[in-house]
Amino acid sequence: MKASRARNLPTPSVQRLPVYLRFLKEARRRGDDVVSCTRIAEEFGQLSVQVRKDLAITGVSGRPKVGYRVDELIEAIERFLGWDVKTTAFLVGAGNLGTAILNYEGFAEHGLDVVAAFDANPALFGKEINGRLVYPLDEIADRAAELRRQGRPVEMGVVTVPARAAQPVADRLVEIGVRAIWNYAPVRLDLPSDVVYEDVKLSASFAVLTNRLRRRDLEIVAD
Repeated sequence: MKASRARNLPTPSVQRLPVYLRFLKEARRRGDDVVSCTRIAEEFGQLSVQVRKDLAITGVSGRPKVGYRVDELIEAIERFLGWDVKTTAFLVGAGNLGTAILNYEGFAEHGLDVVAAFDANPALFGKEINGRLVYPLDEIADRAAELRRQGRPVEMGVVTVPARAAQPVADRLVEIGVRAIWNYAPVRLDLPSDVVYEDVKLSASFAVLTNRLRRRDLEIVAD
């Protein structure tokens, strides 16, 4: 995919693809070979034209009056998202949030392979979390070099540290050759233009949820 096209991809469409993927895998388990945009749209309360546009960014197209072959569509979405290959990652920040991420098995299904965790707290050194050891942060370069020699370069960093520590941690990850950062810290990072990153805005998501809850309460009162 050309860089210019990648920049212009609609983010909401990309964010909906994992939802479609989960539905498609369930359909495959049921024995379905073909699925239509209409069927997917009905499942998620969307217009079929929107589903068709979302799926089009993967490069796959359905057949008129038939739909999409489920296996082909699953493969296209996983390839588009980069989930058909394994991404080696380090996690920095082995506290409560970091531990929860390490314990979540779902990421492995998407090709994310967090091979080690790092922290600045000596009390956590040597701790094993779901099969991953926690190392001192000062050892991150040595561990990255070791994996590079094994032909497994670390491509992604998962940042789950407090806001004040996020930028120094991100800088260190860039130094060891990480090309993508998944940032859970509530702060915007200053990174080189060739490093891609995504902020996980937990508070923003929570704000949307609580606002919807509040509006729902007001509607009930008004009724």
